[in-house]
Amino acid sequence: MKNIQLNESGTRHLDITEENLLTIRKYNLFAGLVGSTGYITEEVLEKLRHTIRSLIASSAEDTKDLLDLCIDVIYHDKMKAYGLRNLIAAYNEWEKSDAETSAPQE
Repeated sequence: MKNIQLNESGTRHLDITEENLLTIRKYNLFAGLVGSTGYITEEVLEKLRHTIRSLIASSAEDTKDLLDLCIDVIYHDKMKAYGLRNLIAAYNEWEKSDAETSAPQE
């Protein structure tokens, strides 16, 4: 479990589970999300929310994992661009550590 800071003052935090991170990976939610400038704004957060809504609406399979991610993280009442930036950073860190632990040992 990872804990991310949701605001600059450090008064709001959110726990991110491994299941949340696996769901982000499964649906490749961060691919192409951030523009060439690298800035994460409220518009980027809205783009992510629209993408997830579209995935849920168009999916014929069970999307409980995606709904859980929405409820627990993406649509959290304190989630803002600052929190999304920290979520992406936590995800990238998790991806890197997961790749290192699953790499074949020589």
